[in-house]
This record gives sequence, C-alpha cells and structure tokens, in this order.
Amino acid sequence: MNNSQEGCEGRECIESGKNCWQDCDMLVKARVARSDIQLLCKFVEGMGHLGVVTTIDRFEGDVLIQTTKHCWPELERLLQKLQIDIKMSK
Repeated sequence: MNNSQEGCEGRECIESGKNCWQDCDMLVKARVARSDIQLLCKFVEGMGHLGVVTTIDRFEGDVLIQTTKHCWPELERLLQKLQIDIKMSK
C-alpha cells in the first residue's frame, strides 16, 4: 500500500504539521438482526485493522461501523460475503 496521502508521506506529513488524514474517517450506519450483532462485532474485530463496530440500538439492531475511506472498500466486500442480512447506509 502506498503511504502517500495527497502528496504527503508518513513521517514527512507529521513533521510538516500537515494533517494528511483529517478527511479519512468514515462512519457507516447499518442494521442487522438483533441476534447477529455479536457475530458482526466479532467478525469486524477479527479484521481489527479495518474498523470498529459500536451498537447504537440493540433492540432494533442498529450499529455504527467506524472505518476509514481507505479501509471501507475491503471491509464492505468482506461484509457482503458474511452470511448475515446487513443493510448499510453511509
């Protein structure tokens, strides 16, 4: 993976005082069956570098997936292969 973000690289980015990653954060709201919340959390935790799941409403199955714009495509692809019904909105 290329370490550059908008012409800025790792240490150079930090030393220059630029915040190259300020627009990288991404939140995805999703709804799953209540019984699938734990499975979703364990799955995403197992892929620790891709995101974190927070339960918003356990009765409705509403969760929030915290990820980055760079990790989201891979995480989304993996979630689609998971055998649970998940409805996502960005």
